[in-house]
Amino acid sequence: MRSWLKFARKFNPSSARGVAKPEIVTNRQIFLQHIGQTSEAPISLEISRAEGCKLYDVDGKEYIDLIGGISVCNTGHGNPKVIGAIEQQLHQYLHVMVNGELVLSPQTRYARLLTEHLPGSLNSVFFTASGTEATEGAMKLSKRFTGRTQIAAFNRSYHGSTQGSLSVMGSEYWRNAYRPLLPDILHLEYNSFESLEAITEKTACVIAEPIQAEAGVKVPGSSWMRALRDRCTQTGTLLVLDEIQTGFGRTGTLWAFEQFSIVPDILLLGKALGGGMPLGAFIADREIMQVLSHHPVLGHINTFGGHPVCCAAGAASLEFLLEERVVETVMGKQQKFLEGIDTRSVRDLRGRGLMMALELEDFPTNKKVIDALLADGVFTDWFLFAPECLRIVPPLTITEDEIAQACQIINRNLKKVLG
Repeated sequence: MRSWLKFARKFNPSSARGVAKPEIVTNRQIFLQHIGQTSEAPISLEISRAEGCKLYDVDGKEYIDLIGGISVCNTGHGNPKVIGAIEQQLHQYLHVMVNGELVLSPQTRYARLLTEHLPGSLNSVFFTASGTEATEGAMKLSKRFTGRTQIAAFNRSYHGSTQGSLSVMGSEYWRNAYRPLLPDILHLEYNSFESLEAITEKTACVIAEPIQAEAGVKVPGSSWMRALRDRCTQTGTLLVLDEIQTGFGRTGTLWAFEQFSIVPDILLLGKALGGGMPLGAFIADREIMQVLSHHPVLGHINTFGGHPVCCAAGAASLEFLLEERVVETVMGKQQKFLEGIDTRSVRDLRGRGLMMALELEDFPTNKKVIDALLADGVFTDWFLFAPECLRIVPPLTITEDEIAQACQIINRNLKKVLG
């Protein structure tokens, strides 16, 4: 690739005429040169608009979106109710002060709406700007409330990429390059009763996903989840459940923890929380949350957490889910995928609700299928700790016709790649 200097020059001193025409610079060239890259081979798909469950690139090509912004766009792209709430708030005010100091109606309205649809002990909302910041806040809160330092998490778990969240991430492959990380971290085996014995009176909190998303949608046994809750209660350890990906109806109930008949001490939310806008939160009982307000004062602060526009969008998105009874349709839509995808040539098709993983032989095979699907109008990718699995996590508003179309394209390209 030519250097950006050559792209940027408008004059060429060696030119016979003294002036050379500026070279054409595309958005993709700018993207590769000036946007921090997360891999050496980004998808580089240039999207011009999105609507419902469809994406459209700059050439007008249509894609069925089976990623949904990684569980962000639960109510679909460009949801009119969400857009209307954003537009209304834009004309009132944007940022005015850090989270938790001024009474901002978008925050209070959304906090009340959330807590009305959560167990009574989850009654105090601390808004952040992202899911990983929610993880960081929950870790600080747990240490402060319990006076303990040890934190337990699980292998093949994902809770964000900032250094505290990275410390509890369940893979040494991603952790190793950034050591030293936080001390006194335990990494346990998920869905293992024996691993629960490591949780003791020294443990401040256990951070767990009710369903391991990036592990390729691994659903634990209900008895194990209840045993985890019981062990935390016995040892005075706070149970932090990360519903950043599983929340807001993704798995067929508003919150995945409902399916296991347990209640966490702290709940982590993000992704779909903002209705497509950047927003995170950790939620606990007010008695627990209050320890962040003193000794020291400002024990946890966040400049953009609970941004008024983001809260307005998030509240509208949750209201849409509830009013349109979208969550009640999720399990039926999962069944349409299960019936529509030909699984004879794959290892597994599993999931809970509209969080599904299609397991292939290995990552190279999966990547060929993903690339073939992209060329054929279906946008999907792989899971962080399960690169052999293809992600099926569309907006919850996907229609049955769109599911049927997606399944036809998936089957056609499985046959093409696998034979």
